Amino acid sequence: MVHCVVLAYPAQGHINPMHNFCKLLQQQGVKVTLVTTLSYSKNLQNIPASIALETISDGFDNRGFAESGNWKAYLERFWQVGPKTLAELLEKLGRSGDPVDCVVYNSFFPWALEVAKRFGIVGAVFLTQNMSVNSIYHHVQQGNLCVPLTKSEISLPLLPKLQHEDMPTFFFPTCVDNSLLLDLVVGQFSNIDKADWILCNSFSEMEKEVTDWTKKIWPKFRTIGPSITSMILNKRLTDDEDDGVTQFKSEECIKWLDDKPKQSVVYVSFGSVVVLNEEQIEEIAYGLSDSESYFLWVLREETKLPKDFAKKSEKGLVIGWCSQLKVLAHEAIGCFVTHCGWNSTLEALSLGVPMVAMPNWSDQCTNAKLIEDVWKMGIRARVDEKKIVRGEVLKYCIMEIMNSEKGKEVKRNIMQWKALAARAVSEEGSSHKNIAEFVNSLFNLKQGIANYPD
Repeated sequence: MVHCVVLAYPAQGHINPMHNFCKLLQQQGVKVTLVTTLSYSKNLQNIPASIALETISDGFDNRGFAESGNWKAYLERFWQVGPKTLAELLEKLGRSGDPVDCVVYNSFFPWALEVAKRFGIVGAVFLTQNMSVNSIYHHVQQGNLCVPLTKSEISLPLLPKLQHEDMPTFFFPTCVDNSLLLDLVVGQFSNIDKADWILCNSFSEMEKEVTDWTKKIWPKFRTIGPSITSMILNKRLTDDEDDGVTQFKSEECIKWLDDKPKQSVVYVSFGSVVVLNEEQIEEIAYGLSDSESYFLWVLREETKLPKDFAKKSEKGLVIGWCSQLKVLAHEAIGCFVTHCGWNSTLEALSLGVPMVAMPNWSDQCTNAKLIEDVWKMGIRARVDEKKIVRGEVLKYCIMEIMNSEKGKEVKRNIMQWKALAARAVSEEGSSHKNIAEFVNSLFNLKQGIANYPD
């Protein structure tokens, strides 16, 4: 049997798509060991018993990044001890009679390829962001885009014209540790051409031009997305199925949704990383209150809510966490106010839920540009000079999606994308075929037949 180690970066937005990829590899007859850091693994839930869990060290084994105090200390230490402890893990698995045939590694870990090659095994890089964003970082790595940005409009091959507000936040000094984090995301491409496979959590029909261009420069490149549970398993979500590995427990909100009319509820969530300030939370609260729709708001910082804002009312419900896929799949949901993280974008697309884009950090601004102007499956809520989306703006965007002719057009567009995503992961679809090609190459190699992509 082929044995794959799948090495995920210790953050929910990175581990979930790789965890779901593990499930699909299993379905294809591959033995899978999911690997993350010791500190991150302590609170993980929902890992199937059939997937082995192993850990490496990031140098901060008690509390991970929180223990390090800052990005510089964290990444420097992680990059020192990560390669060493990954090598120790591969040695351990080999000694136990379960040698590893392939390391599928998060693209943030270019050093994992060097470790894999030292052991003479296949190295497959897994890109967790879309190819439009990856293309931007690759152009920086190649010297085709200089930092700091000197022009207000950025033109790159096969991408739409981008303004500064559309670029990843790491390009700008307003982002904390921007230079360090830009080095991290650009570093993904330092040795990517040496990987045996390059896998991306997108699907070719969604980014056809940039995907075709990428395949010309990296013949080993394949799209394998959307890598989300409901799409990979090709079935409806059951009551006890969650949407991936998580460090949070779901709260019950489905019963509340069950009482609401079809497509009448605005779902609001900004992911597991974004921290909103009190002023922005207050504006969202007023925007939701003034809109003509029911709302379900996932908010970890509930203490920042205005004092006169009820966490539970006839119109709205504020909770600390929920199973996002189950909520998005509910027929009562008519709109998703989102930070535009790539996983959330793919989930909304795959379940046909139009978006109001409120990007905050990292790749989210670029995703918002694509959502509004390229894929036309949502609208962007614009910020003011203080970088705040005001309540009136949010109210207008919600009403546009829920009640206007433009909203109907957006809904039609996203249903078309939903159909294309479903087709991509179907048996005859592009992503399904790409995954089968990858798995077959590993089995062939195990049998002594070299079969890398041309």
